[in-house]
Amino acid sequence: MVELIPLCTGVIEVAPALAIGKGPAGMRSIAAIESVSLTGERLSASLASPTAADWMVLNGTVGVVDVRLPLRTHDGALIYMQYGGRLDLANTSDRLIARVAPVFETGHEGYAWLNAVQAVGRGVITVKDGAARIDYEFFEIR
Repeated sequence: MVELIPLCTGVIEVAPALAIGKGPAGMRSIAAIESVSLTGERLSASLASPTAADWMVLNGTVGVVDVRLPLRTHDGALIYMQYGGRLDLANTSDRLIARVAPVFETGHEGYAWLNAVQAVGRGVITVKDGAARIDYEFFEIR
């Protein structure tokens, strides 16, 4: 049986996207991640540097996301977080939902347990003036 263990909640602020246009994979856009705040009993961190982005490809009513970002924990550890996922653009009703599957990499002994974690997350996306805020809940799968 799959068990979901709370990992952290998060708020990610994303700059207005650069629309690359339609290519072989679909309509591609790239958006810089401006800030990250993760809060939890086992993982609390923020964006470590501006070298973070959200790549998205739209194909019909499905958005495919690819996010990569460096994190710095509250006690100074560096962690690389990467996740892919889907947006169902056909069922937006009153809000857009992202469903993602994060993985982590770190060399810090105190967070080495993250290297073996497969997580899942659900994010509620709010867009204003082209920029987006994503409110996430992340869980470790056991």
